[in-house]
Amino acid sequence: MRWHEITVHTTEEAIEMISNFIHELGAGGVSIEESGTLNKERDTSLGQWYELPLNDIPEGRAVIKGYFSQGIDMEEILEQLKASIEQLRDYDIDTGNPTYELREVDDEDWANAWKQYFKPIRVSDRLTIKPTWEEYTASPEELILELDPGMAFGTGTHATTALCLRTLEKVVKPGDDVIDVGTGSGILSIAAAKLGARHVLAVDLDPVAVSSATENTKLNQLENKITVRLSDLLGVIKAQETETGSEHGVKLPVQVVVANILAEIILLFVNDVYEALEPGGYYVASGIITAKEADVEKALVAANFTIVEKNYDSDWVVITARKL
Repeated sequence: MRWHEITVHTTEEAIEMISNFIHELGAGGVSIEESGTLNKERDTSLGQWYELPLNDIPEGRAVIKGYFSQGIDMEEILEQLKASIEQLRDYDIDTGNPTYELREVDDEDWANAWKQYFKPIRVSDRLTIKPTWEEYTASPEELILELDPGMAFGTGTHATTALCLRTLEKVVKPGDDVIDVGTGSGILSIAAAKLGARHVLAVDLDPVAVSSATENTKLNQLENKITVRLSDLLGVIKAQETETGSEHGVKLPVQVVVANILAEIILLFVNDVYEALEPGGYYVASGIITAKEADVEKALVAANFTIVEKNYDSDWVVITARKL
């Protein structure tokens, strides 16, 4: 099968936003390559190691590629993407005068090439992400998250995902019910289940993500603890009010909601999260660029959440809030 490939040369700061734009325009897959420089400061506090590919991408820059099926008007897609990226200036996000390319490729040219860059990584005191194709010997205290991201987001290597995983380790208690909004590859749901959650509902509006999360749930033998649905949070809340609500596996209100998506989207359903949580429940909100931190915090406080903790990595922040 042949695909349309759209390439954006931009900055590492803009990766999360531009990747999401491409995804929302209907891409069947998104790949990201950052600078291969050895000079970049990297966290090794948990024994992580990095096998860095050598490339000619300047430090601080990134190359993002999106893949679209045949029959799509790529000129129109490109114009929409350019307009969305241009708006990032309004949020003081440096896109680095991005340049664009369009071409056609065969799926074997890209579908598996990224796997050479994805190695086992310990992201917290207990959680280690292991690609399915890699050999790894775990220590007794490690919880291993088997993962094949496929064409969905979430290998755990991005700052926002790693921040979420470390936060979930703090807030998820045995027996909790958890909702993962915008699950992507399902990595956060898998982590919550392995941390002791009674049941996790993983929702996403992208069928590709739902398929990927479902497969990764099976890889970790967690089908009885994770339910994956094509939905948004509001859809879950409404369904729970009907006889079919029990099909979601969790019982509202839940103890933890986690959302690793863009700040602009988080702002759209703050009140829905509040409704879905029990008193004292935790909301872990990530995917937030620091330039939007104040907006998200203001919205959470306005909805009667208490800010419990904020953690940072590069230009990203994860906000842990608690329902009063």
